[in-house]
Amino acid sequence: MTDLYCIGEMVIDFIPGSEPASYIRKAGGAPANVAIAAAKNGLQSSMACKVGDDDFGHFLMRTLEEYHVKAATPKLCEEAITTMAFVTLSENGERVFTFARKPGADMMLTEEEILDEDIADSVIIHAGSCSLSAEPEAAATVKAMRLGHEKGKLVSFDVNYRNVMWKDDQEKCTKAVMDVLPYVDLLKISEEEVEMMGGVSNIPVLMEKNNIAIVIETLGSEGAQAFFNGGVIRVPGRKVKAVDATGAGDAFWGAFLSSLRIQGVEKASDITEPIIRKAMDYGNVSGCICVQSKGAIVSIPTRAMIEEFLHNEELQKKNEQ
Repeated sequence: MTDLYCIGEMVIDFIPGSEPASYIRKAGGAPANVAIAAAKNGLQSSMACKVGDDDFGHFLMRTLEEYHVKAATPKLCEEAITTMAFVTLSENGERVFTFARKPGADMMLTEEEILDEDIADSVIIHAGSCSLSAEPEAAATVKAMRLGHEKGKLVSFDVNYRNVMWKDDQEKCTKAVMDVLPYVDLLKISEEEVEMMGGVSNIPVLMEKNNIAIVIETLGSEGAQAFFNGGVIRVPGRKVKAVDATGAGDAFWGAFLSSLRIQGVEKASDITEPIIRKAMDYGNVSGCICVQSKGAIVSIPTRAMIEEFLHNEELQKKNEQ
């Protein structure tokens, strides 16, 4: 049995750098980081991905192996396409992205590479929207989400990178996301992407129509908020020294899904307000620790690290009193 099955799209390489322009390296984009975060929190995790046969591709495979993530399609591609994302923080703390792309072959998964038995063997299916941005390859992601939904799995979906993957075609991006919402139980979006989907006032409409819970990531010092059963749940962020916030969202979502599974959630009907609140708090701590530690791979925390962090924070509060 696999607790978490992630659908990958392509390698996204966040290049390390020096202060003050700190760059961060991420293995395989959001799905890989989510799988690694879940594995570090004690879940059996698997990821379907294609990987370039280069130094970074081998680094990704070693990282997945190190954290006991099973690569369902560990195919090394001779001609890899890699998105290079140079990430810095502006003086007011906002993330600044500069993208460049290496030439090569597209690394989207095919339907044949996402096997029905892998989906059947899992509890939670997670996919990122990058894998919807190319046709006809998007059919693989749609198939995985649809099959997971039909088999009663918990389906998680992360809207991401519309300006790069859809070349600023907001209408096309929105349509692709809306088309898969009927298969989704949990949706993660950023504040910016809320506007893409019709604004905050449209959130209850989307929830009722598709029977989903929506979590808005506003990590750093702001925390996160969830729209759930007609209400809004807020979890304030931990105050940390944010050097570079990249990777925090993936750490948050990996820990969030880990907490759901640790609490025994196997399908959407298992989720209650206390469960989603606890998962948000758990993910929020992880995301903020990730920000504090500058990096996705080395800083996605274990449960022991989270417990130590909370214990030290409680001691600090008592000392201040």
